[in-house]
Amino acid sequence: MASEHTVGFEPADELAKDRESVRRRFWIKLKRVVAKLPFAEELLAAYYCAFDRQTPRHVQVALLGAIAYFILPFDFVPDMLPMLGFTDDAAVLATAIRMVATHITQEHRDAARAALKRGIGGADAGEAEA
Repeated sequence: MASEHTVGFEPADELAKDRESVRRRFWIKLKRVVAKLPFAEELLAAYYCAFDRQTPRHVQVALLGAIAYFILPFDFVPDMLPMLGFTDDAAVLATAIRMVATHITQEHRDAARAALKRGIGGADAGEAEA
């Protein structure tokens, strides 16, 4: 049963439990919306951290939950709304990153920057770095 502090996040919590689904769906959505995301580099760095085998499990869980919220087709503020669409996604991601910031390494940030520089490439290219 959801507490009053988690109402609305249940779908993201369920999705976050399926790492492969998060991985696949992340790249599909990111390719579609990357041009609209002012926080794309932070999102990618969080992604690389979440899938890094050296990252502690509790950090992976926090980041996977935030990433799962990003890839859900529905959320508090629809992503289609100009200027506002990704504000809730950014807030959830920023909160997760603040909680685990010391675990997002320079290597994660460099991988994110490289993926953006090559125009995201293919999902296979992005996943290979994780």
